[in-house]
Amino acid sequence: MSNDQYYGGQQYEQPYAENPAEVTQTWEGQTWDTSYQPAVSYEQIQAAQAPAPQQGAYQQQSYGEQQPYQQSYGEQQPYQQSYGEQQPYASHGSPAAYYAEPVAEPVAGHVPVAEPVPAAPVAPAAPVAPAAPVADDGPAYSSPTTSGNVRLTDAQRARAEGRSPVIEPGMQPAALTAVLGLLLAGGASLGSYGLVVPLVLLQGLTAAGWFRLNGMWPARQGIALAFLGGLVSDAALLATGREHAAAAILGTLGVWVLLCLVLQLRSHADPDERMYGLMATIASAALTVVATGHLGADPDAVVVGGIAVAAAVLARALPLPGPVSLIAALLAAAGAGIAAGGLTDLGTSGALLGLGAGVCALIGLRVASYDYPSRFVHMTAGVALPLTAAAPAVYLLGRALA
Repeated sequence: MSNDQYYGGQQYEQPYAENPAEVTQTWEGQTWDTSYQPAVSYEQIQAAQAPAPQQGAYQQQSYGEQQPYQQSYGEQQPYQQSYGEQQPYASHGSPAAYYAEPVAEPVAGHVPVAEPVPAAPVAPAAPVAPAAPVADDGPAYSSPTTSGNVRLTDAQRARAEGRSPVIEPGMQPAALTAVLGLLLAGGASLGSYGLVVPLVLLQGLTAAGWFRLNGMWPARQGIALAFLGGLVSDAALLATGREHAAAAILGTLGVWVLLCLVLQLRSHADPDERMYGLMATIASAALTVVATGHLGADPDAVVVGGIAVAAAVLARALPLPGPVSLIAALLAAAGAGIAAGGLTDLGTSGALLGLGAGVCALIGLRVASYDYPSRFVHMTAGVALPLTAAAPAVYLLGRALA
């Protein structure tokens, strides 16, 4: 049995094998243009679909149902949509004809009539959206803006790359801290009033830098309140003398905490914002007032402490590995304490004071480096916090070692 006689599990006979001229297929008109169809009467359709004299035997269909196979080219099988019945095949056993619609072919003595097919409206093609640009392997630091490219800060780059949230201020703030520390040392050697000028500058940087470090900006009222607390503490210490420095500092601090509470109670902000503002204001005022400890400490201790802090922050800013940089900063602070102690009455005990001041300075520098600080934070809190944090050590160790 040849492939033309058997395909898909069914047999097909060749009714026109004796005279091939009778089965010559012809197509008239445009095959793909279905927009125009002639009107055909019902009698013409019946005449064109007259049954042929020869029929094939019943063939087994799917799911056990019998359906006669019609050999006539004019008669078309009924088209069923149910799952249990098989779709009608085309008259020839080609694979492409299995999926095609049944086509009525002309037979000798009959007029070929095409079944009218309504023209389907052609919908306009939907616009194709442009393909989204494929991101490369690198992180996208910022979204496009209409005002041009946005400069990436170190904090944004560190956040995008998944690095540590701690960014050291660097050499420039360290140099400013060293200059301010030397000014404190020089002012202390001149006397209490010579120390007030660099101390006021230190307190102003502390008040402004702490608020910006906590993400609160602008906070003019809180900065002014904290800075005013430092000035009041300085004035109270100058009025009472160094022997009453602790009472002047703690008294001013207590009064300013109560004042901060009263001002925040009158605020109309949300409770969360009010709490954040209260904590930032109290902390900023406390640090600003604590910086007055330089004014209440022994002048020789202030000299040694200022030089030791300057040496520690400069050594910390050097491009060294983390542990090596930390050890180098502590050694530099102790060495500077010894050198400065030789210039004062502290002598070799200045190494201990310098080491203590260096430890406190590194703590303050670490605080100013935390949580992706901006350049403003580095130039204010990064400059002032090492010296402000060293004030208690300078005051306590200076009195103990003097």
